[in-house]
Amino acid sequence: MGKLLTFAVPCYNSAEYMRSCIDTLLTAGEEAQVVIVDDGSSDETGAIADEYAVRYPSIVEVVHKENGGHGSGVNVGLERARGLYYKVVDSDDRLDPDALAELLRVMRGHVAADTLPDLYLTNFVYEKPSVAARFPRRYPKNFPKGKIFGWEETKPFYFSNVLLMHSMVMRTQLLRDAGLRLPEHSYYVDNIFAYQPLPYVRTLYYLDVDLYRYYIGREDQSVSRRNIVARYKQQVGVTDIMIRCHRYADLQKLPPRLKKYMKHDLNVLITLSVMFTTGGRGEDVKERKAELKRMWRSIKEEDREMYRFLRYRCYIATVNWMPFSWQRFFTTLGYYYFSKKLNCS
Repeated sequence: MGKLLTFAVPCYNSAEYMRSCIDTLLTAGEEAQVVIVDDGSSDETGAIADEYAVRYPSIVEVVHKENGGHGSGVNVGLERARGLYYKVVDSDDRLDPDALAELLRVMRGHVAADTLPDLYLTNFVYEKPSVAARFPRRYPKNFPKGKIFGWEETKPFYFSNVLLMHSMVMRTQLLRDAGLRLPEHSYYVDNIFAYQPLPYVRTLYYLDVDLYRYYIGREDQSVSRRNIVARYKQQVGVTDIMIRCHRYADLQKLPPRLKKYMKHDLNVLITLSVMFTTGGRGEDVKERKAELKRMWRSIKEEDREMYRFLRYRCYIATVNWMPFSWQRFFTTLGYYYFSKKLNCS
């Protein structure tokens, strides 16, 4: 049997913490391929990656490339992938070895029975060392446990709850068939990864283990509120791409539960885009107002049905009619409410 699972580890100046990540992946042994993508790092990242390749030549592969951003690292990993399944693990995160062993055990059983699903789903845990806290995101209310199932057996997602890349282990060939190609030099592209291929997914399997450990709390992280507000154009750009992945009319043709989920996902992303575009203060407010108008105009020109859905039937519709200053006030309140609810700000 060949490789069951390919891990892609995009790295940019990750020397300080990448060993912790890679060591957890190596617990999968010869059933795994670990592709470390050195994305133009200027520290010791490349040398550390090469060290692992020398020590584990049948498992670890290293790619040194010019800087292209997180999406570029995901793309390169997919190009090099030889595993049946593909998972992205950020270099400052890690996997739980016991949960990984359980996932591989289940995979082996499905290989033996020739019943491999298109998508494995697991839990992930936000870890915030600064306060010695962990905040799990689990899906037992959304998916049946321990069986292969289709979208018709899923249950709806509500509010800000969505599937993230961290919870997904996708068939490698499915991602290729879906034509997945993430944009370079952009943050937040993991949202595209977790959305665009879904119409190709027919069968799923939910393993109720806390596999992915997602580090939060560093000020330089792309997901900190300060950085998301500052990089609002990239958030809007990613949402733009997601909206164009599938037209509204095409979503309407999908299985009912999948259609409902994908519309919910867009609902959450457009809400975040408005929230963080209106979140700035000072001299760039005029620019932010213009960007918000451009976004809505672009959606309307591209897909009028999608525009009507996002503009008038989503969570954010409650503030769309307000003056910009009011939108900023209420979306800021909304951010603090949901970040407290999720315990991950």
